[in-house]
Amino acid sequence: MAEERRGSWFGFGFCGFGQAPGSGRGRQVLSPEPLQTPGSGADVRRVSASWSYTALVTRGGQVRLSGAARGAAGGCRDAWASEAQLVVLRAGPGRGAGPELQAWAPASAMRGEPLWARALGPEAEAEGAARGEPPAGALPLLPLLPGARAYVSPRPPFCRALAPELRARRLELGAEHALLLDEAGQVFSWGQGRHGQLGHGSLEAEPEPRLLEALQGLPVAEVAAGGWHSVCVSETGDIYIWGWNESGQLALPSRSLAEDTKTILREASGLNEDGFEVRRTAKGEDGAPAPFIAIQPFPALLDLPLGADVVKASCGSRHTAVVTGTGELYTWGWGKYGQLGHKDTTSLDRPCRVEYFVDKQLQVRAVSCGPWNTYVYAVEKEGS
Repeated sequence: MAEERRGSWFGFGFCGFGQAPGSGRGRQVLSPEPLQTPGSGADVRRVSASWSYTALVTRGGQVRLSGAARGAAGGCRDAWASEAQLVVLRAGPGRGAGPELQAWAPASAMRGEPLWARALGPEAEAEGAARGEPPAGALPLLPLLPGARAYVSPRPPFCRALAPELRARRLELGAEHALLLDEAGQVFSWGQGRHGQLGHGSLEAEPEPRLLEALQGLPVAEVAAGGWHSVCVSETGDIYIWGWNESGQLALPSRSLAEDTKTILREASGLNEDGFEVRRTAKGEDGAPAPFIAIQPFPALLDLPLGADVVKASCGSRHTAVVTGTGELYTWGWGKYGQLGHKDTTSLDRPCRVEYFVDKQLQVRAVSCGPWNTYVYAVEKEGS
């Protein structure tokens, strides 16, 4: 049996509260640095970041908190960090008991009593095992009973049921919206839509999960929700993106980025014939009006340089990161705190490869964005 290649977690971006990215010195980490944990992050199997703190789940079942919330607790299988609460999945209290879902105040360091707890029962463990998944799925999506699902939310009610017919595979929460990927590879969205983040072609809210008709018939493998934008990856490695583009997070021409470089002379606002909100400069390079996309309410196909295929995607508040099939990392969007990993604080409205991992002969295997930072798991390339 081939020996598994050694890997480590790296972090970059905002660390104003002493979160885990790199050294934690100062408010910004501009280039990827190994996490400052025992084993340089090799023992970490999952990272979930909120704005002011980060939760690291180790292979040994421990959750470690860094930043504004600190502490550690054992017996944990998964964790999901938000400013309102830290949700953890822990082994049941007795033999034969199913896993238990617990929500803690982040400042509690997981001491005392949780804010609320819910025993999932042995049915959830049996269902997850039968499906070849971790015993209770990946937070914030939870199988409660065979054929039914629920998810955790940062706002009451904290545990919300999904319709039984929604056989969910993955669920992602943005600031005001949710994306659900079902077993058939279809995408559903609901919540607030004022930034086009639902992908239904309007800016209206959707109170219940609604099928994303623009992607119907396209098998989807991954979904990711940013603060107010959305991303999905097809089974063939194509990436589709929609929602708010204020900081170039859709990799489409952004007015705010153009203003930063003082290329805006005059502007007009409106909706074009496709329903996109467009802002235009007086003149483009060829003398014609140059469009700036503020809101993209339909999924748009995005081409990466050299036609690279995508296998993983994650979104921060206003930035996006994807991993290619060859283990390269591309980032774009808001970069004020170095969360794009390009050694500066520049924001980008186009995909740009993070050269650090190429220079270090590392292949990226996973990416997890916090609101203002980014975490990456990478392994050494064969032969390096």
